[in-house]
Amino acid sequence: MWNYQKCNNNTFIQRLKRKKEDALEYVIEQYLSLVKGVVLKTLPYQKNYGLVEECINDVFLAVWNNADQFVGNEGDFQRWIAVIAKYKATDQLRRLIRNREDCADPLPTQLQESISTLEEEEEFLNYVSILKETDRNIFIMKYLLGFKNNEIAERLNLTTQAVENRLYRGKGKIGKNFLKEFNTI
Repeated sequence: MWNYQKCNNNTFIQRLKRKKEDALEYVIEQYLSLVKGVVLKTLPYQKNYGLVEECINDVFLAVWNNADQFVGNEGDFQRWIAVIAKYKATDQLRRLIRNREDCADPLPTQLQESISTLEEEEEFLNYVSILKETDRNIFIMKYLLGFKNNEIAERLNLTTQAVENRLYRGKGKIGKNFLKEFNTI
């Protein structure tokens, strides 16, 4: 357990921006399970846990190096670090795919499925980009990070009904936009 004499829930963001090591230790202690979950969900093929650990370390290094760019509160920080984890894991998976394509060996089925998933996620992010930030965050938490509606509501300080309504309306907006794009082809 780390010694957080100066760092706590209210001060860790500012201390992290000032490059205080106790803040990084606090972030690792508080968010390791979230980061690990996102990375393992994105890199399901990994038999080599060393690559997963490397990716997790890259996430915390990116948080440390880019803390001064973060703007928001603790809830925003949680979403920010989850997105960083998702992108770092995606980058790691792409590197694996590139290295694998350089070899004559065919890609394993699970890795091929991961490639398809990445392409679908990129398309998904393109579709939700038309939504307002809160709605976009709800869609990302629900469909990319696998949160339940009540978990999303708790983390965003909304009611579960509000989350469900925003998902319903967001699906409608995305559907209308898709049809508009389809009709212009």
